[in-house]
Amino acid sequence: MNTGILEVLLVNAEGIKHKSLVGTPSYYVVIECGTQSHRSKVSSGKNKKPRWNEKFIFDFSLVDKSSTHLKCRIMTTKKHLTNGGFVGEAKVYIGGIITEGSDKGYIEIRPAAYNVVLEDDTYEGQIKIGFKFIANKENYVIQKRDFIAEEKQSRHSIRESMMNMWRISWWNIFFLYKKKCSKDKQVRN
Repeated sequence: MNTGILEVLLVNAEGIKHKSLVGTPSYYVVIECGTQSHRSKVSSGKNKKPRWNEKFIFDFSLVDKSSTHLKCRIMTTKKHLTNGGFVGEAKVYIGGIITEGSDKGYIEIRPAAYNVVLEDDTYEGQIKIGFKFIANKENYVIQKRDFIAEEKQSRHSIRESMMNMWRISWWNIFFLYKKKCSKDKQVRN
């Protein structure tokens, strides 16, 4: 495999350990695959269910070919009387996704929950992640362009449809009024 794109959808987390003494903690996730890493935005959501709904793209022409795991480290920010820092991590085996995606050219895995391992090697909570692997990087760029083109075109067609409906409505009203006037004339005569 020379090229490929791994798209990671970071959805949310549940049951994460609350480290702060006061207030609602804010979390972010550092996702690593080989030498590449991405940092998520700070979570929205309250209590033990932070939400991100964010996509990250890993270019496999830049990733070490021996990378078979995706590491998601959940961190807290330095708010609410805490020092911030490591909460837990989830390691996801992606070797099968890459192999099958390379064979088929494309694979998509719906978001699923993965256990979060704490510093003391116990499990607490889950993080929900989805995957999409496209074997050919050029196809990914073309698909993105096609999607953008379709999106622009559909907006135009919706606007155009609305304008046509509006025109038809006015014509219908005009003819209905004209018919009513002619019936009134017939009734008077």
